[in-house]
Amino acid sequence: MTNKQDPKTKFKNIAFICANKSKAKKAMSELVAKYGNCDAGQADVIVALGGDGFMLDTLRKHISLTRRGLPVYGINQGTIGFLMNNSSEDSLYKRLAKSHAAKIQPLKMTAQASGGQVEALAINEISLLRQTSQAAHIRISIDGEERMERLMADGILISTPAGSTAYNLSAHGPVIPLGSDILALTPISAFRPRRWRGALLKNTAKVKFEILNPEKRPVSAVADSTEFRNVTTVEVEQAHDITFNLLFDEGHELDEKIFREQFSV
Repeated sequence: MTNKQDPKTKFKNIAFICANKSKAKKAMSELVAKYGNCDAGQADVIVALGGDGFMLDTLRKHISLTRRGLPVYGINQGTIGFLMNNSSEDSLYKRLAKSHAAKIQPLKMTAQASGGQVEALAINEISLLRQTSQAAHIRISIDGEERMERLMADGILISTPAGSTAYNLSAHGPVIPLGSDILALTPISAFRPRRWRGALLKNTAKVKFEILNPEKRPVSAVADSTEFRNVTTVEVEQAHDITFNLLFDEGHELDEKIFREQFSV
């Protein structure tokens, strides 16, 4: 009888993909020589070699597979690698067998832009950013109720717990523990109201941003790294029908990484 917990069989079929960088390509070549490679559609796990940006691209590119539960295990070949695991000489089969899954639900954005309606998913955050030297003027409504008539700022973002330690934290937003049913709404260099630091929202909230005077004060909407220019309205909510499974080494789980960020200086 096959032992389902045998590290050599739990993730028998691995699909390796890598960023277009020499370091990542070299690492992938060595791993493929040792473990083989298969098509992502037939894989038990995707192993992505690159940085955080490459991980986000991987989840979006393979969404038809990952939304059905196919896990993704990242090996850092970039800089920060917050969503990745450290490179190691240890057996990959054993690391995968002992890994822990972090379940992440992305944000879904629907926006009216100069080219018509656009949609996008974001694992970390959706940001609204001014396109010129003039501050953006943005009206904010939540669940159909206007909450702020006019925010004057460089922009505003809404972040998932997984993304709360990225741009959100740099903009002085709160770190949110993984698994919290909360989203962070954080202004970017607010001018008026000057002391507004943002809000914490239930993950069932539907947020609408309306750009005031968009001809004079144009605004871009950015879903992680995908930008749409000259938006007029942007609606954001959590995509509860999509769950990504990211695998992390034992002792280096994503929730622990996020928790530690609350005590970093």
